[in-house]
Amino acid sequence: MSRKYFGTDGIRGRANGLITPELALKVGQAAGLAFQRGDHRHRVVIGKDTRLSGYMIEYAMVAGFTSVGMDVLLVGPMPTPAVAMLTKSMRADLGVMISASHNLFEDNGIKLFGPQGFKLSDDVERQIEQLLDESLDKRLAQSASLGRARRIDGVHDRYIEFAKRTLPRDLSLEGLRVVIDCANGAAYKVVPEALWELGADVVPIGVEPDGFNINKDCGSTSPEALSKKVREMRADIGIALDGDADRVILVDERGHVVDGDQLLAVIAQSWKEDGRLSRPGIVATVMSNLGLERFLQGQGLELVRTPVGDRYVLEQMLNGGYNLGGEQSGHIILSDYATTGDGFVAALQVLAVVQKLRRPVSEVCHRFDPLPQILKNVRHKGGKPLDDSDVKSAISDGEKRLNGHGRLLIRSSGTEPVIRVMGEGEDRHLVEDVVDTIVSALGQAAA
Repeated sequence: MSRKYFGTDGIRGRANGLITPELALKVGQAAGLAFQRGDHRHRVVIGKDTRLSGYMIEYAMVAGFTSVGMDVLLVGPMPTPAVAMLTKSMRADLGVMISASHNLFEDNGIKLFGPQGFKLSDDVERQIEQLLDESLDKRLAQSASLGRARRIDGVHDRYIEFAKRTLPRDLSLEGLRVVIDCANGAAYKVVPEALWELGADVVPIGVEPDGFNINKDCGSTSPEALSKKVREMRADIGIALDGDADRVILVDERGHVVDGDQLLAVIAQSWKEDGRLSRPGIVATVMSNLGLERFLQGQGLELVRTPVGDRYVLEQMLNGGYNLGGEQSGHIILSDYATTGDGFVAALQVLAVVQKLRRPVSEVCHRFDPLPQILKNVRHKGGKPLDDSDVKSAISDGEKRLNGHGRLLIRSSGTEPVIRVMGEGEDRHLVEDVVDTIVSALGQAAA
């Protein structure tokens, strides 16, 4: 059964376009009913990022949840991993993060977490989708059983303490000048404060949200401002989070970007040496560079690949008993600590290695030379461009030309109307030509 509302990371779309107050209210009702189990007083934790539309969606969801008898705990702007952690810590039945992650302010989204802090399975999402398309009038709570809503103070301190505890108690960041870019998003308060408490010399940027500037020319998808600031301040490292802080990329002291694949390599090797890997391997997606796979093989570790999406990475980690996984884009999951990607906690693990080795970040975070990888996006207005005969022919020809010396990955985005074309191989010119040919065919089909 194809899914009507949920993509690879919750429900996402244009605020007041797809993500309307009516939909938010209905999601609150449907999710609330799906997670009512037993006679106890049910409750839900709701966090959000800094988008203007967050107010509209938050209050609509409060109306939805309270109308089916659920109590609501509002925590305000908080990182997605903090909401997942608080859902479990506060013994809630459900957690909600209102965010469109790395998208610009015009979009928003709804991410849901179960009582243990994990994102929902496909089956549970289908149950909620089914309820979304039904009339729920007869399932609303009686007047005396309506839910209550309240704002919760002090949750920032809980997350800061949680993050600090992922490091050894005697480890300090003293002597490190750290530029932190919070993307004008959900982490703008908690992360600079946590770094300061750990002893770092903190230079914060992207910490002045105004409802419109989330992810705009800042954060993990636009690291140019961070690179410039690192060089300007002669900092040791730059950390860039995205709008809801579930992904991270780093910048070394020279201003060069370090992606999620290199971060996985650093943490994997460190954890292997310390005997902290639960299995001799890690989990990553089909997008991760072949260079990472070869590096891990040299360390005696395997790379298990999944479809794109951190929820699929986590699913494989849980099924296979792995405690480290992630994506090239910077979603790093450390299941010893968190139930979802946590950009800040991942950055702390790398900072711990930097402090242990006492070497520049440019050396610590360069574990392998990536193979040339070309990724291009083709935007479309609907339909199925991938079913076009010319597109299929271009893809088939491309695979023959790479002839085992590279790979192709063509997929539809789960969060926006875009087809992503990725080619990888040892010959950059060949890979570029193959990708450009497929992109051209897709462009014509999309038009």
